[in-house]
Amino acid sequence: MTRVQGVTRRPRIGFHAPIKGGVHNALIVAKDTGCDTVQLFSRNPRGWMAKPLTLEDVLLFRNTRRATKISPVLIHCNYLVNLAASDDAMLQKSRESFREEVERALLLGVDYLVVHPGSSRGACETDGIALCAASLKIACKGLRLGSLRILLENTAGQGDCIGHRFEHLREIMNGCPKLPLGVCLDTAHAFTAGYDIREADGLEALLQRVQKTVGLRNVRAIHFNDSRAVYNSRVDRHWHIGEGYIGADALRRVAQHPKLKHAAFILETPYDDPRADLKNLTMLRSFVSEKTQTNTDLH
Repeated sequence: MTRVQGVTRRPRIGFHAPIKGGVHNALIVAKDTGCDTVQLFSRNPRGWMAKPLTLEDVLLFRNTRRATKISPVLIHCNYLVNLAASDDAMLQKSRESFREEVERALLLGVDYLVVHPGSSRGACETDGIALCAASLKIACKGLRLGSLRILLENTAGQGDCIGHRFEHLREIMNGCPKLPLGVCLDTAHAFTAGYDIREADGLEALLQRVQKTVGLRNVRAIHFNDSRAVYNSRVDRHWHIGEGYIGADALRRVAQHPKLKHAAFILETPYDDPRADLKNLTMLRSFVSEKTQTNTDLH
């Protein structure tokens, strides 16, 4: 935690909010549940066709954001995009769809666009990494990204997914030196990819690896999830905080770590209704509040 003129500053906390009724509703739900930050889809995440954003949609979103003061705002790319696809038709569709995601993010004026690096099925890992970097450059060609930053999310490594090692993300970033890239660190993905963060020394080892590869200051968001899958299983299964194989004590250390205080903490835990996710929000807030209180007591 940092202190500014006697005030302890805590990480910004939020979750992935629904967009039923319009993308602006994610901001309203976030505000209603006491969040500082939010992640949303800008469209249906499971289809190639996206309903165009109207001028009314854009203005309503921007005005709602000003009213709610939610910041930062993240868009998560749809699930179909595979920027490392070895199949030419899939690769072309993915590049077109990702460009559309970037354009929508620019229209809405959000801070970050989160994307998974993709799957190299049918090709070697090295080729998949190079193809992802090439796809990012092709998809963004001619666009002025301004303050928008694209965040590469580490993966669990399920199937042939690249990005389960932070070295992969470094190589992708090095291949796109002119693009504003950063990292979204997913705790569940890291755990099942083989980074054992259950103990303090394991978390320190992970953060050292992140610093040596992509740089901790480039970690702009944390997907704060427990895991329903076991350690090093390479399976992607998010779960409620303190109820999975990572555990509350380990996740508390993540939430309280001073080297991550600059990042937005986003819950991606399962829920049927966002207001039913208050238990996870309450736990995350309690972790942060404990650290804030400790720092305040020391001064």
